[in-house]
Amino acid sequence: MSMAKHYETAESLPEDIYQKLLASKTFRAGSDSLIHIKLATVDLELHSKYVPDGSESIYDVDRRVSEKTEVISPLPEDRFLCSFIHIFAGMYAAGYYSYKWAEVLSADAFSAFEDAGLHDEKAIRETGHRFRETILALGGGKDPL
Repeated sequence: MSMAKHYETAESLPEDIYQKLLASKTFRAGSDSLIHIKLATVDLELHSKYVPDGSESIYDVDRRVSEKTEVISPLPEDRFLCSFIHIFAGMYAAGYYSYKWAEVLSADAFSAFEDAGLHDEKAIRETGHRFRETILALGGGKDPL
């Protein structure tokens, strides 16, 4: 393996350690996804359905969404929303979901390279060119739909 070598002995990283590193790549991936889904849902709820003088406070909305998206319920005194500046500062309102959407788009784009064959240099080059011409070159100048 040429991924890592000891700085003094040049000994390669043992295969079992390498496999453990690979396995750790997805550690807590489900929990991380749930956190982002929860935050995106709270963001959308507060910016589309929340009634300021209604029956629910912003913390009630947060708790209601948490019940559906968190494995461990938040503490009753949790006030994370007070520091969640993404959804209250600047022009980011109702946009937190874009983090998850970006992951979906990047996975979709990478799958085109996988389908082409990651070890086929010519196919990768052609796929990269097609990606550049059909996605990147357009920038924000054309409606994607």
